[in-house]
Amino acid sequence: MRTHFLLAMPAILGAIALLPHTARAQQGDGTHVGIAAAIVKPDKVEATPERMAGIKAPPGFAVSVFASGLKNIRIIAVAPDGTIYVSRRDQGDVLMMRDANGDGRPDAAPVTVASRAGAHGLAIRDGKLYLATVKEVFVADILPDGRLSPLKLIIGDLPDAGQHPNRTLAFGPDGMLYISAGSTCNVCNESNPENATLLRASPDGKQRSIFASGLRNTIGFDWQPRTGELWGMDHGIDFLGDDEQQEELNKLELGKQYGWPHVYGAGGIYPQSTPVGDISKEEWKARSTPMVLGYTAHAAPMQLLFYRGENFPAEYQGDAFVTMRGSWNRSTPSGYEIVRVRFADGQAKAIEPFVGSFLADGGKTHIARPVGLAMAKDGSLLMADDANGVLYRIAYTGNAARGAMLPPPPAGPMQQQAAQGTNVPLALARPETAQTAGGGRLAVGSSAFAGNAMLAARYSEYADGVSPPLAWTAVQGAKSYAIIMEDPDAPQKPFVHWLAWNIPASVTSLPEGLQEQPRLTEPEGVLQGRTTRGSIGYYGPRPPVGDMAHHYHFQVFALDTVLSLPFGSDRDQLLKAMQGHVLGKGELMGRYKQVQPPLK
Repeated sequence: MRTHFLLAMPAILGAIALLPHTARAQQGDGTHVGIAAAIVKPDKVEATPERMAGIKAPPGFAVSVFASGLKNIRIIAVAPDGTIYVSRRDQGDVLMMRDANGDGRPDAAPVTVASRAGAHGLAIRDGKLYLATVKEVFVADILPDGRLSPLKLIIGDLPDAGQHPNRTLAFGPDGMLYISAGSTCNVCNESNPENATLLRASPDGKQRSIFASGLRNTIGFDWQPRTGELWGMDHGIDFLGDDEQQEELNKLELGKQYGWPHVYGAGGIYPQSTPVGDISKEEWKARSTPMVLGYTAHAAPMQLLFYRGENFPAEYQGDAFVTMRGSWNRSTPSGYEIVRVRFADGQAKAIEPFVGSFLADGGKTHIARPVGLAMAKDGSLLMADDANGVLYRIAYTGNAARGAMLPPPPAGPMQQQAAQGTNVPLALARPETAQTAGGGRLAVGSSAFAGNAMLAARYSEYADGVSPPLAWTAVQGAKSYAIIMEDPDAPQKPFVHWLAWNIPASVTSLPEGLQEQPRLTEPEGVLQGRTTRGSIGYYGPRPPVGDMAHHYHFQVFALDTVLSLPFGSDRDQLLKAMQGHVLGKGELMGRYKQVQPPLK
């Protein structure tokens, strides 16, 4: 029987304006809107030939069963030789299949090649298969017969999962491993900055940063083959009604914030939540990048793939396909399909149905919930159904002219984004921090360490990760102070560990353990920026184990103005805003070395 409940709950749609208020905080702004929210879960029924005959596809396309009886298959990865790997989250393993004779069916029964609880994300590069669970990433060599060498753990500390435990992986054209880490909730302020993000890691897992944030659950992402730009499809917020929030297509760029949890879609405001640090919703909106395109709310986007193969007609080259697993939070079910994202000149223009519907009986039942999506060696598409365990094949059998195989996406855009702000002098030596005429001297000290001394472990990310106490001498005429902490010994030279500005002129010291949030309420009004790690606030030393001691420069600047610069800005934006306003500057340098490997 189909589950169907209607709920009335106070919430708000983005089109409804907020009432005026005098306080910065948004809590209790007078909003009171009732929304009818539905819980509708169509029954799962067997994927019989009669029901599968109802699957819709464009003229010339054929949908067939590649394999069945696979249970909870989720993500698909295809090796260069055509070997197919699928993860099974509920069974906690990875299956391997081959179709050497090209008949659209496996040559033999699936073989289990890996077993890990919560197995989900898969990626293949340089003869290795990478596997993500909730908190871990493993790697194994792919052997000649398609089986795997023993799994090796390369990341063991991904953030806790909560509502969205399904980590996904993909290698970018820059050779880096990208990892999706969804939010722990529907709407909340995350305590771990790596939640609700897309992460960027080195292939050995030793370096990791936050590439983009404000993403509720971007399971599907890929690079446009002609431009090399990264695109992803994000899950919308639940319980806003049948048509809110739409599923979001975003162009993902380094350092950008995409709205969640306080702003969604093209700029809708979700006022039930409250940004930390007394930041207003309008300030959060100003720092957020709106979606490029929206699709039917609650359709649940999963794996995303740009088409580069030779099987489909030429007009499909460079377009993207997205599996939509299907709604549970809508009175009329949405999703249960594959959609096509049309691109022109490298930019998304429209989203439309491609293969569907996997609903039956007028939407009361379903025969599949699409999740995994990959291109087979012959250019057909493979789609994983995690409900009935069917692996579907979508191939073009018509007469239209096929397109030629597109080359891999160019690496330039991703490399250029990663190179911004690297191989430059420390802030003190930059022309932007040249002192104005009549500037004063500024001395910096700390009650926790002397100049050139070792920092205590509690100030590092290997331990407590709290900011150390700092103090500096007042500079006459200063209207505010700013802090830039950098490590010139890191591979990203220099690595930015802390940015803070608009420290009141009356404040010449900071206590240990400041909040790691965009705006501080004590001292009032201090704003903090984006570190090289991609988080906001202090990020402590974390040199590789065994490195010589790295040097950490706590640089303090006296300014003749209060900066008009939004929270979350990066170091180069801060330096540009400071230029011509530096009355005095100084630094305190400490060192840190990690000898003991961290516990996993």
